[in-house]
Amino acid sequence: MATPVKLNPKQWVALAGSFGVLALLVMMWRWGGTVEDSQAYFDTARYLRGEVPASALRAPFPYRLLAPAVAAAIPGDTRNSFALLNWLCISVSAIMMALTVLRVGASRKAALIAGLLMILAVPTYWYAPYLLTDPASICARAAFVLAVVSGQPWLAALAGVTASAVREENILLLVWLLAMRRISIPAGLLALAVAGAWMVAVRWWLIPGLPSYVWAPSVQTLIAALKDVRSLASIASAIGLVLPLALLGMLTRTTAAPTLQALAQLKPLKSLLVLMALPPLYAALCVRVEGRAVWGLYPMLVPFAAIYSAAWLTRRQTGVQE
Repeated sequence: MATPVKLNPKQWVALAGSFGVLALLVMMWRWGGTVEDSQAYFDTARYLRGEVPASALRAPFPYRLLAPAVAAAIPGDTRNSFALLNWLCISVSAIMMALTVLRVGASRKAALIAGLLMILAVPTYWYAPYLLTDPASICARAAFVLAVVSGQPWLAALAGVTASAVREENILLLVWLLAMRRISIPAGLLALAVAGAWMVAVRWWLIPGLPSYVWAPSVQTLIAALKDVRSLASIASAIGLVLPLALLGMLTRTTAAPTLQALAQLKPLKSLLVLMALPPLYAALCVRVEGRAVWGLYPMLVPFAAIYSAAWLTRRQTGVQE
């Protein structure tokens, strides 16, 4: 097992501050914007502050209660509080991705690239400024990945429960944790029970009278999606450099031994990636999907992409020097 590369406190402060400023610059163009789904999440936060009645809520958005609840609890204007939460989530996600690659013994260059890939991405520029729950979901997934590679199953379970409270499909994180025997069966079942209890409480107790909804697969929906140029362009932009670089990192066999060792420690993320890709694939049969479907997979893709990119840049620099 590779020895983790460490940063001193000053370096971490500088890195975290840089990521925070960069994320703010990327997001400030449409800070607190609301359109389509984001309006529904904004209304959920406003409902929790008593600004709108329950009749203003639309399913399934109120079921994803945790992020709007945290935003509503932050003092100040609701719109600004929600945007602030999203900025914090993006900044922390970048930091945790950097820490993830350091945990597996990758270089500081790889850590920097990991954070930059999380921030300097089209989905971050396009979606993060809006009042959506995706930044909080991605942050919780990043925490889950970090806990897994750090060998901390209880922290992974906590991250999984939190992620499930943000978006319901994240309960698959706990399913994976249990199926891969990363946690004991009693502990895994307890985590699943807590996540399930939260969802039941939201549906039947915390917000009385929530409307029900069903995602029914439809061939017409799929055909419409294949004709939706805007959605396809959004998905393509989210794929961007991250997915190709991640695939190269997963498949590479011809690189330096330390890099191969670091990539080998990320191997469990491959099965997690496949599992977490199932909900957006199913959603594509039921509703309109866009680049956010790929963006949510970044916590599993970025570590591979960052480590491969750092190794490639090192080889290029070495070749130029020679």
